[in-house]
Amino acid sequence: MSNVLSEEEKQQVIALGRLGWSLRRIERAAHIRRETAGAYLRAAGIAVRPPGGWGRNAAKPAIEVSTDPEAQKPPRQPSRSRSASACEPHREVIGAELAKGRNAMAIWQDLVDGHGFAGRYASVKRFVRKLCGSSAPEARVVIETAAGEEAQVDYGTGPMVRDPQSGKYRRTRLFVLTLGHSRKSVRLLVFRSSSRVWAELHEKAFRRLGGVTRVVVLDNLREGVITPDIYDATLNPLYRDVLKHYGAVALPCRVRDPDRKGKVESGVGHAQKTPLKGQRFESLEQAQAYLDHWEERWADTRIHGTTKRQVAAMFAEQKPALLPLRTGPYRAVRAVALTLLDQRWKSERFELRIGEPPRGGLGPCEIRRAVPSRTHLSYSPTRSKCYIRFDARTNCAVVNCGA
Repeated sequence: MSNVLSEEEKQQVIALGRLGWSLRRIERAAHIRRETAGAYLRAAGIAVRPPGGWGRNAAKPAIEVSTDPEAQKPPRQPSRSRSASACEPHREVIGAELAKGRNAMAIWQDLVDGHGFAGRYASVKRFVRKLCGSSAPEARVVIETAAGEEAQVDYGTGPMVRDPQSGKYRRTRLFVLTLGHSRKSVRLLVFRSSSRVWAELHEKAFRRLGGVTRVVVLDNLREGVITPDIYDATLNPLYRDVLKHYGAVALPCRVRDPDRKGKVESGVGHAQKTPLKGQRFESLEQAQAYLDHWEERWADTRIHGTTKRQVAAMFAEQKPALLPLRTGPYRAVRAVALTLLDQRWKSERFELRIGEPPRGGLGPCEIRRAVPSRTHLSYSPTRSKCYIRFDARTNCAVVNCGA
């Protein structure tokens, strides 16, 4: 032996060897050289464990190696490089969509629907960021609202749609109503807007949601607010009455304060940048069907960036808190200043009930005179019939009570 150990050191080495310690570990713990400890362990009949050999499997037979330089190498399995993106085969498609101004979410959705793309959104986002760079988002204040408490409404620019009357493509208007709690949105497309269209869009949105919020936050557009004011804004009478019919109250924003309705602003931008960017449609029905499909397939199933929850799941929790819908739609009562051909009724104010006749046409209409006591006196001339004609340019009506 290379060294002679005392009986106590000998028993210590044998005990550690029986515990399965390696020679290197025994050397560190007992300060005895590996050669000496290995000799005593082998003399005692204890198998010596080589360094790093714990848990190793049995050695495999050597792989036959050919020294022939002409020997064929086994073909390598084709595989994607770790540094290559899964979006690389779709580089041209992504580049073309980026040229239209579309964002990464819209491109990923189109790749999944139209090209069978199996990658995740994060892969497309990284690829787009590598192509055109990224910028840090601006910080905003988040306004939390209770379920069923608030909805925000606004107009935005819609896609190009072929006008059936002129046959030319025409820019549409995008109406968006967004619930403040769940961020669930209703998006509707129209060619033109008016006070009546604005009110009807609210009714359609309420019907789609299956309920009404208690407060509706809107911008100071003419269809909803006639005179903006910080403390006491003058609402459009038709819009005010429609909301009152459903139990809601309008809350106009301050002038030049769009952040108060930032949720619907985000909803408008989401639709403009994602499904509608660079799109053209042959009819308004086709555009609305495309938008509704995107709403159900992508917008409602997404995880919202602020709430970190699915929009559809939050709306399912919020829906019981909405006010119930009225059984029937609102029957429009339009108050306008009329110029009467009959001098006896000139320069008086009337309310026109049961909607309005077709634009530019003539039709009978019931006339109810507004009096200070807020009661209504019906005029039914016995010798004459009353007809009404609307002038779309001045938004006024002319009543003719002739024989």
